Amino acid sequence: MADLGIPQNTIAVLKKYQFHFQKKFGQNFLIDTHVLDKIIASAEITKDDYVLEIGPGIGTMTQCLCEHAKFVTAVEIDKNLIPILQDTLGNYGNVEIVHSDILKVDINKLVEEKNEGKPVKIVANLPYYITTPIIMELFERHVPIKSVTVMVQKEVAARMQAGPGTKDYGALSLAVKYYAKPLMVANVPPNCFMPRPKVASAVIRLTCHETPPVRVKDEALLFRLIRASFNQRRKTLANGLSHDPELRMAKEVVQKVIKDAGFPASVRGEMLTLEEFADLSDRFSDAVRQSF
Repeated sequence: MADLGIPQNTIAVLKKYQFHFQKKFGQNFLIDTHVLDKIIASAEITKDDYVLEIGPGIGTMTQCLCEHAKFVTAVEIDKNLIPILQDTLGNYGNVEIVHSDILKVDINKLVEEKNEGKPVKIVANLPYYITTPIIMELFERHVPIKSVTVMVQKEVAARMQAGPGTKDYGALSLAVKYYAKPLMVANVPPNCFMPRPKVASAVIRLTCHETPPVRVKDEALLFRLIRASFNQRRKTLANGLSHDPELRMAKEVVQKVIKDAGFPASVRGEMLTLEEFADLSDRFSDAVRQSF
């Protein structure tokens, strides 16, 4: 029975193993059964689903996932949590514990072996310091995913949903829109965790597109342009792109492409939609080809 969402049960497990939280792993364990229920419900976990959980901690959400899913792979970076997970998940036969850094796991291979390459659901209470790299890694590797339901810092959730011209709009906003449809599920206050974080949290579900909402000639170039546009937000789009060492584009070429796309010289990246970035990307792709 899933019972680690009850605070006294979490405390008992931590005392039993004399576990000490490590800041370097961003460990904050969920101790609210209502939030757990919301996560499971919003992720729409069924007995047909293979679930990848990132950062299971002591197994609080893992227990719930095991009771609803066909099979769960839980990837945990902290070696001190592995024996605890083996204990708290000992009664479940549909779970595998992997001791590794998720950024070093070949997730495509894992999905192929465990789910015959079919789309999986990802659920996680992500460490706040590494949320964006993990989300981007999942998307950019083109892992077959149905949805990603994650607990993140509230301001990160806001960035995922932000639109052009707002202070939260940036590279993450555009990446999420390209790969998925975001939906805020719940706001989660600090008192729902042990220890309490200094910031508010939120659960957000990213339902992955079967095909991206825009088509581009070079996806890698699209995201290089997006990153360069937001590396220094105060710069104009032309300055941001022409000074980016990764793009290596002459300023006159950058200025011409931006002008031909119908934008003023003073335009900033934060004003462009995903569709406009896609158009710019194809124009730059053509410009590069014509220069050879």
